[in-house]
Amino acid sequence: MKYCWIILFWIFILPAYGQKSPKVRELEKQRKEALAEIEMTNTLLNETKQTAKNSLNRLNLLTKQILSRKKVINLLNQEINAIDRQMNGMRREIAQLEKELATKRSNYSKSAQGLYRRHSSQDKLLFILSADNFSQSLRRMRYLREYADWQKRQAGEIINKQEEISQRQLELEKTRSEKLALLGAREEESKKLEGEESIQKKEVQQLNKKQKELQAALRKKQRQADALNRQIEKQIAEEIARAEAEAKAAREKAARERKEQGKSSSEPVREERVADTKGGYAMTKAEKQLSDNFAGNRGRLPYPVTGAHTIVATFGEQQHQELKYVRTSNSGIDIQTSPGADARAVFNGVVTRVFVVPGYNNSVIIRHGNYLTVYSNLSEVYVKAGDKVSTRQAIGRIFTDTEDGNTTILHFQLWKEKTKLNPAPWLD
Repeated sequence: MKYCWIILFWIFILPAYGQKSPKVRELEKQRKEALAEIEMTNTLLNETKQTAKNSLNRLNLLTKQILSRKKVINLLNQEINAIDRQMNGMRREIAQLEKELATKRSNYSKSAQGLYRRHSSQDKLLFILSADNFSQSLRRMRYLREYADWQKRQAGEIINKQEEISQRQLELEKTRSEKLALLGAREEESKKLEGEESIQKKEVQQLNKKQKELQAALRKKQRQADALNRQIEKQIAEEIARAEAEAKAAREKAARERKEQGKSSSEPVREERVADTKGGYAMTKAEKQLSDNFAGNRGRLPYPVTGAHTIVATFGEQQHQELKYVRTSNSGIDIQTSPGADARAVFNGVVTRVFVVPGYNNSVIIRHGNYLTVYSNLSEVYVKAGDKVSTRQAIGRIFTDTEDGNTTILHFQLWKEKTKLNPAPWLD
């Protein structure tokens, strides 16, 4: 039975020592995710030709790539430090095992020498026969048998301890190789970072020379963004007014029916549409449920584009990191993807409007209870007002500007009632 336990130890327990620690596995996972972001951004950079018009967009992509690269290097440093700690622990363990082995060898050697000197076959027989009585003889026989068993166990434990040390040394060597690979990867990533920062510096210099032209383009883009927001706000106001009118009509109808049936006017009226906030969108029960489900999926909504993608312009007012004279204001986020990509609904809902705004081509508004999502810069639209859509359903083809370096960017907004929200934390 004891040998079964030894076998189980070797099969199940020892392999665990060769595995990476949970900390190292988590860091490795984060590093792979950051490398995937770099690969995706690099793909978009290669697809986006450099033109005067899209230089700022390329710079944003490059800046994002540099930040991801620095993240990878930082994670590599953390991995290397974690592996160093792991190796130090393994070295201490090996030293302890070697100390235990030396003790066992010493004890076994002493017992073997003593047995050789004092307990030949004749000595053992005399030791038994010289007992005072039969009971003592039996005890001496049992002692000799147990002593022999103890020696066998000691020999087995020495063998196991030697094998355990060999196993730990193999694991230490494997971990040392992993560390060397990480050091090599860090060196490679550092060289790539230097190259990217050099390219970024040149592009910043070029943009600084075109400061007036760039600022004029940004002002034009801001005017187009303001026009888009006015259209969205107008649509929201119309829908709120329409929902309130329906709710009011339902209340008046219920009051008339109650009066005709002679019921007390103090009885509560069951309203079909109810707004969460004063002046907000009055929802039906189904819309209220949809709204709650939408809110419950915060952080788990799919990205509103197909294919490789990355956010190139974030929500709110932003001061550009590299260009001090560039300050932008964004009511949503801009997501760059590959030519031919579709925009897709992030959740179940109803299309309430399809419209056109210069600079943003076609736009689609989808209502999810008292939440709305807006998808702008579509060259083709697959849906119409009144259509019900489901999560991840394609709603249109994203416009690719062939005159602007093949840039394919979806402008995406998220609203609750009349309030603009940052979409990024809602997406998975």
